Amino acid sequence: MNSDSAARDAKIPEPGRPRRLKPLGAAKLFFTDRDKLEPALVSFLAVLFSIAAGIGLIFLVSKDPVQSTKNFLLGPVLRTYNVYYTMIAMVPITFTGLALCIIYQSKYLSLIVDSCFYMGAVVATAIGVNWALPGVVHPIVAMLVSGLVGGLIGLLPAILKIKWRANELVSSLMLNYVFYFLGSFFILYFLRDRDQAILASMPFRKSFALPKLVANTQLHWGFIVAAVFIVLVSLFIYRTKWGYEIRMIGANPKFAAYAGISVPTVALYSHFVSGFIGGVGGAVEMAGLYKAFIWQMNPSYAWDGVIVAMLARKNPKYVPLSALFLAYLRVGADFMSRRGDVAFEFITLLQGLIILILASDKIVNYFKARRLRKAALASGFGPASAAANGGGTAK
Repeated sequence: MNSDSAARDAKIPEPGRPRRLKPLGAAKLFFTDRDKLEPALVSFLAVLFSIAAGIGLIFLVSKDPVQSTKNFLLGPVLRTYNVYYTMIAMVPITFTGLALCIIYQSKYLSLIVDSCFYMGAVVATAIGVNWALPGVVHPIVAMLVSGLVGGLIGLLPAILKIKWRANELVSSLMLNYVFYFLGSFFILYFLRDRDQAILASMPFRKSFALPKLVANTQLHWGFIVAAVFIVLVSLFIYRTKWGYEIRMIGANPKFAAYAGISVPTVALYSHFVSGFIGGVGGAVEMAGLYKAFIWQMNPSYAWDGVIVAMLARKNPKYVPLSALFLAYLRVGADFMSRRGDVAFEFITLLQGLIILILASDKIVNYFKARRLRKAALASGFGPASAAANGGGTAK
């Protein structure tokens, strides 16, 4: 028997080719790899703690806490309409969550996706009102144009960071106000329906609307578009050269630069792709749910996207679970506020708690440092070993 056949019989993987694990093996590796398990446990504990805190708050302020808790926890599944409502609520926060996954993979903290989403909705409104296109083409063109506008807006914090070292978090927050008032200006002076008492745009053309997934509901094809983007972003981050470069500068920008990667270039196109996704999300929201632009305030979906991206640990594959959890909380809080005496705004407290817990990297770092300390002691490189060898008794 030659060496090639022996290697095949022993199932030795070829050099340079990674060994593919079966689903059971991958699950076993996940639960034994503490570097992957510990962040997942922190996310899981954040979810449990936020729910427990919400229930505790309900018992503090509600006159009928048991019924209010039941409405909060079971409201999203008590009626078929609420299930569809939860799926609808997932769509915008899925787009912003995906956009922020890309930003966080590159270790930037920009929140310009809020402006990208809002201006994407404004641009889609202009296209939906003024352009006459065929039914299928109309929303697709609106998504593409809104995505391009969102991508260009997304570049601004990166340019300010590269050119003048401006903090991208501060600049993006300031720019969000600029683009909110700019979008409101366009709606007020160029697209407003003067026959309406409220600030609303002229009605969209019928060809602009996305088809409904389920008849007699508001669940639209934007849900499918969001699912497609989850796959595309996952492939982009983990299966392309550009995604590898984004993850590389996020892990160590100095090493990435030493390896020949242009850090400014990667920062620019990562912000453009993130803004593109946010702009598409704004167009999908307009074409799927509304007959005219009627937002009186910026919906600020970016902050929901922050929670989704943090719960997903920057991995787009887990964005659907994070978006489902957050949408479930919001629908449950809405159902509870309609049926009881607890205001819907209490959900903002829960979201703040989730961000606070997930932002505390010291929780994960504590367990990691403790594990490394034990490993060092067990391997004989700890203080006890040094003392036993005379290293700690210097005179």
